[in-house]
Amino acid sequence: MNEQVVWIILKRLRIPFIIIVVTFSITILGLVLIPGTNNHGQPYQMTFFDAFYFVSYMATTIGFGEAPYTFNYEQRMWVSFAIYFTVIGWFYGVGAIVTLIQDEGLRRAMNLNTFRKQVQNLHEPFYIILGYNSVTKTIINKINGVDYRAVVLDKSFQKIEELVLENFYPHVPASVGDGTDQHMLKISGIHLKNCKGIISLFENDMVNANIATLCLLLNKKIDIIIKATLPEQVTHFQRMGLEHVQNPFDIISKRIYFGITSPHIWLLEMWMYGHILKLKERDKFPIGRYIIYGSGRMGQAIAKGLKQANIEYILKDFDSITYIKQKESTIFGDAEDMKKLIDLGIKESACIIAATKNDILNLSILNSAKQLNPDIFTMARENSLDDLNIFKAAKINKIYVVEKILADATYNFIARPLVHIFIKEARKQTEEWAKVIVNMLNNITGMNPNYYEIQINEEDTYALYLELKSGSQVTLSDLRRSREDREKMLPIVFLLLKRGEDIYLIPNSQMLLQIGDELLSTAGEGKYEDFEYIINNIYELNYVLGREENKKLFSLNMWEEKKFMKKSQIS
Repeated sequence: MNEQVVWIILKRLRIPFIIIVVTFSITILGLVLIPGTNNHGQPYQMTFFDAFYFVSYMATTIGFGEAPYTFNYEQRMWVSFAIYFTVIGWFYGVGAIVTLIQDEGLRRAMNLNTFRKQVQNLHEPFYIILGYNSVTKTIINKINGVDYRAVVLDKSFQKIEELVLENFYPHVPASVGDGTDQHMLKISGIHLKNCKGIISLFENDMVNANIATLCLLLNKKIDIIIKATLPEQVTHFQRMGLEHVQNPFDIISKRIYFGITSPHIWLLEMWMYGHILKLKERDKFPIGRYIIYGSGRMGQAIAKGLKQANIEYILKDFDSITYIKQKESTIFGDAEDMKKLIDLGIKESACIIAATKNDILNLSILNSAKQLNPDIFTMARENSLDDLNIFKAAKINKIYVVEKILADATYNFIARPLVHIFIKEARKQTEEWAKVIVNMLNNITGMNPNYYEIQINEEDTYALYLELKSGSQVTLSDLRRSREDREKMLPIVFLLLKRGEDIYLIPNSQMLLQIGDELLSTAGEGKYEDFEYIINNIYELNYVLGREENKKLFSLNMWEEKKFMKKSQIS
């Protein structure tokens, strides 16, 4: 129990404790001073122990009877007085204890003490997440217990209660606290060696800036994943040396730009987020005039992307809060609204984008636009993940869920760094390059391949690690050979190789591997397991390297033993 809890208890119980001590002392002293009579009729004086023993069970209403001898009238008169005197003091003390148990300050102190112990007992690497909402909830679901653990701070007691009710497994330590409070960050474990970083994705850029500055002072070694929605704030964070600056509106702007100018680069990025590796007709962005409803941060970002793509656009200044106050409704589409759409040239435009902060308003803007131009391409900003089903039912061509984009990008920073690098490097290439890569992937791995990240080390690539450590030369092409027939190639493609600070996009198949290399690869369904066997099983690796024509089928090395043990533990 920490000092704060002890101090609160002593402060709240000081007066009740004094009252109980005084009432007990007076009662005990009276019994000791009043002479009594023993069973033989002889006088005696009650000892302090006997008096204390009697008062203890009398005051607590247990009542064992008169002790050690039957009382005389003088003693009974004193006891009659003492019954009321001590019970009043005792009840006051009990009431104070009940009040203390319900004390908000004590509960916070005890919760904080529990939180501190939970954080200190974490042995896995963890991230401190500031604020609990749908975005951070998505991040917790993705990383907690899989790659890292999560620790959460939020100012709102209600938010922390919501987190507790989610019943995350493994348990997520969480506490009410301010992320700008240095003391709370220390309790959250920012100084611990296994603290990997801190995630601050608040809407207010100034709050994020304050948190970033404080975290840099407390621990320069951790990753700071921060949100910034204004270009100048992004620049400020980059000057501070922060590498992981999240701007969801900039991501949307780039996606629109590449969707128009380089659709296959857009496709490669979207594939990394779950899109099928095929460019469908409905995925193509139209060419023509765009109307953007809403000139806020997202509207400005979209306009920037369209300008880079040399697309004509109209940026309509439209404030959702003002509109709702004036119209007393979130439904867009009365006669005045329809006239404004016509004046903007909705019938001649190729696309309309609803980018306000109100989801219902965005939907009604697009529905009104479709009434005037049924063929128009529609795009919408969705602010909350809670409204996803409504947007899907509206049959909008493209939906940008700000919360999901932010959560996915943050997850990439944390758990899939090679995917983030691949997207960044792919954006630097030409559309022709991307088209070739997509066609190659389709031919080798199919249209819905999975991708994997792995580092060459003893834990993850046991056999390959030993082979390279012994001085042998192994190429990427060697690892693509089938363990059933080494003359055949596995349907696997190496997308990226990271060696220290050097990045190799679509590395040459004859490239020699080194210990510590990080690989991003993709494979058809069920085929990556063959690759895992090759890099972890000594006999399989020897076979694909051409050293053994007759494989030992029932070999069991360290890696297979670990897999077997893990499966046994799970079952």
